[in-house]
Amino acid sequence: MTAITIEQIGDRLAPGRTLCGLDLGTKTIGVAISDRSLSFANPRSVVRRRKFSADAEQLLSLFEKENVGAIAVGLPVNMDGSEGPRAQATRAFVRNMETKTDLPFVYWDERLSTVAAERALLEQDVSRKKRADRVDSAAAAFIQQGVLDRLHALSGSLSPK
Repeated sequence: MTAITIEQIGDRLAPGRTLCGLDLGTKTIGVAISDRSLSFANPRSVVRRRKFSADAEQLLSLFEKENVGAIAVGLPVNMDGSEGPRAQATRAFVRNMETKTDLPFVYWDERLSTVAAERALLEQDVSRKKRADRVDSAAAAFIQQGVLDRLHALSGSLSPK
């Protein structure tokens, strides 16, 4: 399966399936899972990165448990719109995941998602230690919510086929 565009998700997502959002960091992978109506992004526990095979196994297990039908991956684009080493690493991660699952992947420009997540956690008065543990999943939720909002805007009211 190759990466698809956001416009193709509605056609690929079966009714009752959820959307997963991923924020790939160097030490952790932030995870968020939508509700079944594809309206809200819900942060989950981060995946502590080890080796790709272990990370992939943990993610695939989560995808099955959460009835995931598609994955939105934050693409760390530079502020000028160019793609640097982090974006290339993200694309490589998705290419490797595509060999392990038939689920479709879509890239989402994640510029400033971590900054927004950090601000939201600060506004909630989350302690520094807890923020460090939650920021990647909060960023994944920001990424995923952006995708969900875009899907609703594209379709008027999202109704997967």
